[in-house]
Amino acid sequence: MTDLSDLPPFWSVPRALALRPALPLVTALALWLYAVRHTDVSHLDDYGLVAALHPGFWAGLAVLTAGFWFTVRDPRRPGGWSAAYVLGLLVMERATQAVLYPTPLYAWAWKHDGVVDHLLTAGGLQNADQIGDMAVYDQWPGFFAAQAALVRLLGVDSAAMYMAWWPLASSLTLLLPLLLIYRTFTEDRRLIWTAVWLFHVANWVGQDYFSPQSVAFALHLGVLAVVLRRYGRSGEGGGRRGQAVWTALVTLLVTAIVISHQLTPGMLIVSLLALWLLRRHRDWVPVATTVVIFLAWCLTAALPFLSAALPDMVRAVGDVGGNVETGYGATPTGTGAVVTSWAARLLSGAVLLLAVAGVWRQPVLRYRAMPLLVITAAPLPMFVASSYGSEMVFRVLMFMLPGVAFFGAAALLPKVRTLAATEAAAEAAAEARRKGEARTRRGFGLRSGFGVRVWGPLPVLLAGTLAFVPSYSGKDRISYFPPQEVALVQRLFDEAPEGSLVVAANRNYPLAHASYGSVDHYWFLEDDRRHVDEIVRDPARTLATDMAGVEPPARAYFLFTQGQSANSEMNGQLTGAQLDRIREAVAASPRFRLVAETGAGVVYELRQTEDDGAGDGGAGDDRASAGDGGAEGAGR
Repeated sequence: MTDLSDLPPFWSVPRALALRPALPLVTALALWLYAVRHTDVSHLDDYGLVAALHPGFWAGLAVLTAGFWFTVRDPRRPGGWSAAYVLGLLVMERATQAVLYPTPLYAWAWKHDGVVDHLLTAGGLQNADQIGDMAVYDQWPGFFAAQAALVRLLGVDSAAMYMAWWPLASSLTLLLPLLLIYRTFTEDRRLIWTAVWLFHVANWVGQDYFSPQSVAFALHLGVLAVVLRRYGRSGEGGGRRGQAVWTALVTLLVTAIVISHQLTPGMLIVSLLALWLLRRHRDWVPVATTVVIFLAWCLTAALPFLSAALPDMVRAVGDVGGNVETGYGATPTGTGAVVTSWAARLLSGAVLLLAVAGVWRQPVLRYRAMPLLVITAAPLPMFVASSYGSEMVFRVLMFMLPGVAFFGAAALLPKVRTLAATEAAAEAAAEARRKGEARTRRGFGLRSGFGVRVWGPLPVLLAGTLAFVPSYSGKDRISYFPPQEVALVQRLFDEAPEGSLVVAANRNYPLAHASYGSVDHYWFLEDDRRHVDEIVRDPARTLATDMAGVEPPARAYFLFTQGQSANSEMNGQLTGAQLDRIREAVAASPRFRLVAETGAGVVYELRQTEDDGAGDGGAGDDRASAGDGGAEGAGR
């Protein structure tokens, strides 16, 4: 038998014990790799990715969560292990879809790709007279201009080549500002890393996709990190020269936010203003800088859009009920959609309750981390200001989440340490480590101090981590567009002459905004409900009337795809049977001819011959008289 003392130093017992946290991490990632290789996403149901995932994925996520919890609670483990587990979490959370799906997810990401492509082809910014409602993106062009430069730098065809990995990349960019913010109030690595974990678990809102919001949110956290750390109550910051440097950095970050996104500057202003008014940070420079830059942009580049939108914005102020109402076409229907929506609500509710419990259980944080508590509550008044397209409740939740995660993590831990107690805690920890040396070999999780206080919170953390999957990926049937659908839509826009009109049920399909500078769109489910009912009653005749008036050589197309059907069914617009009836009526009508068809969709063209009204009992006269109404409904 080999004497352990004869083993090389690498295999010494202390080193083996030091590497023990690697076992759950490696096991979890191995299970993840096995799961993604054995997951089929070709036929998603109303539960999205949840029902399609191989059981190995769930097992890996459970192992990862347990390994993280016992590692972060063990005072002997370096912080690098906690960071490794968080990176493993981000890979399992945010890279799974990029690995499984052959095409990028989410119609809004494809829309933003279209904006980048238009900016590249147009060669400059355009106004509403040239591109209509899409001019709003040219009035906040920061993100899109940066992406256009990146596309050219990388030498790729479009942003679609890398935007599937954007959720992972944008989540990684949040790590640094989160760590800086949390370290402002504590050096307790248990609290810091548990808060980071909880933040990413609860961040199911989905604003990490290829969008200006994903970048603006990271910059928003960066500004808060600088202000909290360098503009303290006592004016810390390294003197005038140091303050000038930090003010220049804040100015740069704020400018990038203001020129890229409409909502984030408002959220930043209310946060900074709350800190200043409550005397938590007495320096007025950050809030004044943000207000001045924001107003300067609103009164110049963004003025055309704001002038048109101002009446509706004023009417929304104070209408809390209307601002949080989802409205028609945004209410989940069907068992899968309802279950996943409730999973998201319960996850958010649970984390909010944890935050309340953390504030109550850890009274020292109510004083030491009061600025973070102020920032957490600051976005709440935005409910009064606007509905933001029925998304304000989700955005408020996202901007509250950094603070909510911090106080929620405090609820899962015993007494936490703040900066004021760092030295005393370090001495106590050193003494505890010395006393614990003799008990090192008792096993993982069985040392003194590991008991109910360690095992008790684990089910809570595990439940939240598992609940993230249905909350984030439960509607992938809507978000995923198979390659056949992408190819079909791409062929349509490649062949459509300038000035053509594309009619579809809704905008939930890839490339929906491709060529928007030269091709018009009409999504009839966004029209008045009475007109939608007319289409359901007499699909071919009503759609032909709406599509009339397109002058040759331009053409009018009817596009129906798998993504449109999924969105309509799962959000309570039209049922699958109603949509099938519309498609079948168009297919049977002599007014239309088939252009292209795949397993994921179909394209029909409105005939432009003089006898296209034959067999419809004088519908040609009706079409001529209703042509302007169809154009108005299309928003042209």
